[in-house]
Parts: sequence; structure tokens; C-alpha cells
Amino acid sequence: MSQFIKQLKPAFEEFALPLVKLLNRVGITPNILTFLGVILVGTASFYIYNGDFFKGGILLLIGNLCDALDGTLARRFNLVSKFGAFLDSLIDRISDFLPLIALGLYYRENEYILLLSIFAVLFSFLVSYSRARAEGLGIECKVGVMERAERSAIFIIALLTDFAVTGLLIIAFGAAVTTFQRVWYVYKKST
Repeated sequence: MSQFIKQLKPAFEEFALPLVKLLNRVGITPNILTFLGVILVGTASFYIYNGDFFKGGILLLIGNLCDALDGTLARRFNLVSKFGAFLDSLIDRISDFLPLIALGLYYRENEYILLLSIFAVLFSFLVSYSRARAEGLGIECKVGVMERAERSAIFIIALLTDFAVTGLLIIAFGAAVTTFQRVWYVYKKST
């Protein structure tokens, strides 16, 4: 997690606390929020695929908020579980894939933008996989300039401001840099 996001997280959790308490009171579990988030991201991706970037961006923002709130809810009310952590990571990969590939498919007549979206997906997955694999080897690997939160924020802003392709380019490049930062980090830690 980047330093910027690390600093924002406690403030976000404090700000969201009344909503988190309400969700818990009405029986919404972290896993329900996780599923709601991916449904919203899937719907956002449909709008992106059809060229309605603004609606897609709004729904993507709400879906990402669900993803942020599920962990806060789980930690706050001691609802943390191994299955919940596994499910959240799995759903995050779906949420990484759908909007990026939807944008590529919207521009499918332009093979360069389609290819760029494929690279953005590939390196987004490699950012996550490199950390998971390193941690499986006993090496904590939280380095890199562009983790999931940064990629999501850039993509949402790019959609809402009608700079979707520029956002896609930044994400592909940033995720590639982060992947290589992690490879280098694990190499240094393991030799």
C-alpha cells in the first residue's frame, strides 16, 4: 500500500464509521458487501463497454467503496475470516479485470487501445500475484508505486473526466513498474 493510501486509510475508516455501524446493525456482512461491490463493478463495466464512461465511473466508485467498506466492517466488528479474505482477493481480481477489458472492448476497432487494456489487466494481475507469491515464500512484499487503490482511483477519475485512454495508459505503465519493483525487491531479499 502506498504511503499516501496508508495515510488516508485511518481517516477514511473514521469517516465511514457511522455507515459501517449502520451496515452491521441491519445485518449486512462483509461478504455481502464484497458481492455487492462486484455486482456494481460488473454493471459499471457494462456502461463502460457501451461508452457511457460517466455512469460507469460513478458505479465503479460505489463498487470500490463497497470493497473498501467490507474490510472496515470485518475488522471493526470482529467478522474477519480466512474465507472472507480469500473471497475478497478473488473478487478483487474480477473487479480489476472487468472495467479494464470493457474499455478495451469499447475501443476494439483500435487494436492498440485493446492491446493496452490487455497489458493493463496483465500487469494489474502481476502486481497482486507477485505480492501473494512473495508472501508465500515468506517475504513481505508491499513495495511499488501503483497498487490496486491507486489504479482504481486513476481509472475512476479518468472515466469521470473523459480521459479514459490516458488513465488506461497510466495504469498499464504504473502496474508494470510496480511489478518490476516487486521482482527486484524479492530478488534482493532472497539472494
